[in-house]
Amino acid sequence: MTEKKQVGTIYMNDFQTKQEFVTVFTDSLANHQSMNLYFLNDHGFNIAQKDHDYASVLNRADYLLNDGIGIKLGAKLWGVTLEENLNGTDLIPLLLNECAENNWSIYLLGSTKENAQKSAQKLKEQHPKLTIAGTHSGYFSSSQEIVETINRSSADVLLVGMGMPLQEKFIDGNSDVLKPLARIAVGGFIDFASGTKPRAPKVMRQLNLEWLFRMALEPRRMWKRNVVGHAQFFMKVIGLKWRHEHRK
Repeated sequence: MTEKKQVGTIYMNDFQTKQEFVTVFTDSLANHQSMNLYFLNDHGFNIAQKDHDYASVLNRADYLLNDGIGIKLGAKLWGVTLEENLNGTDLIPLLLNECAENNWSIYLLGSTKENAQKSAQKLKEQHPKLTIAGTHSGYFSSSQEIVETINRSSADVLLVGMGMPLQEKFIDGNSDVLKPLARIAVGGFIDFASGTKPRAPKVMRQLNLEWLFRMALEPRRMWKRNVVGHAQFFMKVIGLKWRHEHRK
């Protein structure tokens, strides 16, 4: 596991390219090393400032990768340079390529039952050699029962898409009993993979403007998160940096 860098109250990795992490992922699974992998955007950072248990969960991650322009700019204020956006929606298909090539099976946990099943079908079309060990919606009454179901599937990789902070807390809280080697918090990936939720055009993604596309689709839900949330994030990051410098 690579050394993490401090950004405010959170410690994250600074892989410079997706391929750099893909190599780490492949080597870890080939050597039967387990990992909890999460992604940090400014929304997750904001949640962690109010939910200290969640902050601890993020800091316990084996790998915490940067997602979005907000984190890139905020990290720069702390002297951490991040080159490539390592958001899960773009990185996970690369990891699934490795799973297909190495015969590592995956389990999808999240979204609705229908979307999880659609996602499994489309991922098989995109990665014909990929083995889907099972799917389940993100709605269940017993964590113990769903963990047992996942373990019985003999999946090597678990994708959990239940939104922040539930997905990371589920992985962290069951880390000792989950048998899949890689446990990945994937946010809306299952919905995107199912085709029920569109992604921003590639040019907008390259310009780090996917948040603007999503806000145009869901203005009422995303306005506070993206506009107010961005402002809160930068105020918090700058404030934490000022206090950090003046404690020296």
